[in-house]
Amino acid sequence: MSVTEHQSALPQPLPRLSDATLRDSAHMAGVEFGPRDAARIAKLLVRTGVELVEVGMISGLSSKDADLITATHEAIGPERSMSLVMVRDRHQVAKALDEAKRLGVRYVMFSIPTSEQHAKLKLGSPSLKYLNALARTAIGLAKDHGFHVTFSGEDGARTPKRRLVPYVTAGFAAGADRFRLAETVACLSPWQMEEVIGNLTAIDGSEIEIHSHNMLGMAVANSLAAYRAGAAWISATVGGIGERGGNAPLAELLTSLRVVYGDTRFDLTHLTELSRLALHGAQLGDAFQSGPTTPHAFAYELPGQLSHPEAYETLPAEVVGNSRELRVRTRLTPALVGWALDDSGIEVDVDAFTDWLTARQESGGRLLDRDAVRKAAVDFQSR
Repeated sequence: MSVTEHQSALPQPLPRLSDATLRDSAHMAGVEFGPRDAARIAKLLVRTGVELVEVGMISGLSSKDADLITATHEAIGPERSMSLVMVRDRHQVAKALDEAKRLGVRYVMFSIPTSEQHAKLKLGSPSLKYLNALARTAIGLAKDHGFHVTFSGEDGARTPKRRLVPYVTAGFAAGADRFRLAETVACLSPWQMEEVIGNLTAIDGSEIEIHSHNMLGMAVANSLAAYRAGAAWISATVGGIGERGGNAPLAELLTSLRVVYGDTRFDLTHLTELSRLALHGAQLGDAFQSGPTTPHAFAYELPGQLSHPEAYETLPAEVVGNSRELRVRTRLTPALVGWALDDSGIEVDVDAFTDWLTARQESGGRLLDRDAVRKAAVDFQSR
């Protein structure tokens, strides 16, 4: 089949690509890229033809990913970069946007939980009225600051149409530039994805992006299904690196676009080097395996994920004979340490121990699981 024949079958203009390797790593348990790796990966992504490189997470003042964001800006410019901003309440968003402005960020992506389960857990209320008001407020603040705004539907794939469509409609009415559907918990088939995205692309003035997770091995198929339904953007990661079974793998996505649609916009010769750099920087060995049976599939570094795993898991770890575990390097918090020490019988000043352990980890500590945190607490006691 010729390229012309491929292109004649295009459902719409070819999708634009964003890459979340340097952002999803901020969520993936135990993975922490350094500034040097971030700069090299960002440069190669741009040479490949990826339009937007997502880097870091900002939840308030003094972002832990500041060095990562700065290094990426220096490598490819802030106009090719986007950073995630957490949204929990107006006061918190205002501080986070101040931090984004300080770091020179121009493109922000708001992470806003849309399913009732996630909204109740993270916003304290499942109310759609409150959700829409919070999104409008955040978007308005960001536009007043001059940011380009993508707003997300965190756990959007499990958010019913009656809730998701009014939320997305309200976001665009507030001035947002793009909406990203996050398949936070992989649960949709490609034909279901087409229906969900079709409901969103029918909204007047909408520009839609898909961000799929690969726990069920359908992230690339679901991304292409979203494109068929009108999505203008697809989000991927190098090697599929990411939490909960990984994300849509960039190489597979780009080669699929070339084979299925004759898409020759991207320089695929950089893909192998990109994978090598990303795997080395993430300390994941020679390969990243997606799906539910890997050690990282049910590994977490946020206390909320450990305390409420049902909000994040497609199926419980036990169903596939896997287990749930803490996995962290330096992103330690008193709440996380407290979870690890719960029922251990070890009594320490959690705040002081967290500071001590963080300092030790930053000087070259290995990955920590729950047992390692408990062992470190005993070492802390015996100083």
